[in-house]
Amino acid sequence: MEQPEGFDLTVGKDLVCKLKKTLYGLKQAPRAWYARLDHYLQKQGFKKGVVGSNLYIKIDQGKLLVALVYVDDLIFASNNDEMSHEFFQNMLKEFEMSMIGELSHFLGLQISQTRARLCISQTKYLKDMLKKYGMEDCAPMSTLMTTNYKLSKDDDSPLVDATHYRSMIGALLYLTATRPDIM
Repeated sequence: MEQPEGFDLTVGKDLVCKLKKTLYGLKQAPRAWYARLDHYLQKQGFKKGVVGSNLYIKIDQGKLLVALVYVDDLIFASNNDEMSHEFFQNMLKEFEMSMIGELSHFLGLQISQTRARLCISQTKYLKDMLKKYGMEDCAPMSTLMTTNYKLSKDDDSPLVDATHYRSMIGALLYLTATRPDIM
């Protein structure tokens, strides 16, 4: 950021400038952007979802439009092509954005769509996770732990890397949150 033209550094060298708006990269920027987006969507007739504050729903004469916000990404879907196109055009007028097309991957989910159905899977996420933790060649088991092993507090086992462990548990928690059938 540069000082405004005519700013004299010889007088009052201890003065600072006060920002009147947030700048990209500052920690306040995401909050300010979300507040602006939230205000705009609600002004357009969207209602916030009950479960999460990042889901917006608009129902107009039987037409449904759903928008999901994740950080600075926006995913939307509608049962009416005209409503979807109008939403995109209105968003372009208000925000600088681009349309990347039909959704195929999002947050570790693989998505395939037809007119009749929507299929969501996590095959790639699961395979990548197994590879990351060196478990891609492991055989499936019905019990995740040896049943004949006695746990001992004072064994000579090497200490586990806590960061690696937390990363693995986090990946498993995400997987089980999105796929309760494999919990």
